[in-house]
Amino acid sequence: MANITLDGVNRSFGSVRAVHDISLTIADGEFFTLLGPSGCGKTTLLRMVAGFAELETGEIRFGERRIDTLPAHRRNTGMVFQNYAIFPNLKVSDNVAYGLRARKIGAPEIAERVARALRLVKLAEHNDRWPHQLSGGQLQRVAIARALVIEPEVLLLDEPLSNLDAKLRVEMRGEIRQLQQTLGITAIYVTHDQEEALAISDRIAVMRAGRFEQIGAPEEIYRRPSTPFVAEFMGTTNLLQGNVGSNGASIKVGGTEFAVPRLEAPEGTAISFSLRPEALRPLIDNEAAPDGWAVVSAKLARLEFLGALTRIEANLSHGAPLRVAWLDLPLHRLKAGDPLRFAYDPARVTVFA
Repeated sequence: MANITLDGVNRSFGSVRAVHDISLTIADGEFFTLLGPSGCGKTTLLRMVAGFAELETGEIRFGERRIDTLPAHRRNTGMVFQNYAIFPNLKVSDNVAYGLRARKIGAPEIAERVARALRLVKLAEHNDRWPHQLSGGQLQRVAIARALVIEPEVLLLDEPLSNLDAKLRVEMRGEIRQLQQTLGITAIYVTHDQEEALAISDRIAVMRAGRFEQIGAPEEIYRRPSTPFVAEFMGTTNLLQGNVGSNGASIKVGGTEFAVPRLEAPEGTAISFSLRPEALRPLIDNEAAPDGWAVVSAKLARLEFLGALTRIEANLSHGAPLRVAWLDLPLHRLKAGDPLRFAYDPARVTVFA
């Protein structure tokens, strides 16, 4: 196993800078996710690590060994692709053994390692089946077994669950994470799915236009986004703009004042901030706000009942929308146009300089 170091990595396609001066260290045994919208450069960066795309400048190292000058087959990486890339004319065991045969491994060792890899992905009884006899989840397990059987230093996964249905994606992401932790292998995972990234990663790098917007643990990325882009990309948020109030501990948005952590900015300074919908607590029947919390008033515009969760759309005094998400809300008491009050902890407000 190995840590991964990227130092000043760049790659362009014509006039488009797909990867722009990326430097990063991924720890040995870490599950690191590249997250971002389509076209942000995350897959290009992964392919540069794998050896399927060349660097224009910079270096990539596994431990102390520089690998960006080596061809892909000499980098000792296992790759899991979005479309599985399973050979339809080979049985499961032969698909898994393919990389070992290419490396001229002896037949007895191949049989042992293939059997072990299939046990790891819970497909030991499917070794003689053909790909067309397997489900999407099983095909993905075959692809993972084929990547692991060569005993790579680094496991690379490019949107591996995007072709599965929602329920199976949740199941498979948990299995991938558990497998990675069991093996202690360093992994780089590419996805555009925020929930997926939050659920399985040790750290996440949010990418935009070939650059890193923010790198951090899942909770840090979600609760303390460093830019408005990260706040909006990582789930739903209220991204509001206003002006610093007279005491430096509030921001005025139209006719509404939001309490925030104290700011070192002059009164009247234009500023934006993020407040997650679940950080706002509806106050029903003159309920008091918890100690230290602030209260903001709005009018109900729309309700969405989603089972355990209720989504609320309200309007502030000047018409700006305010989104709220809450559990177990008494819907029968509420109708459009009703005045509402919402409590929130000012510490949950993220202010952007």
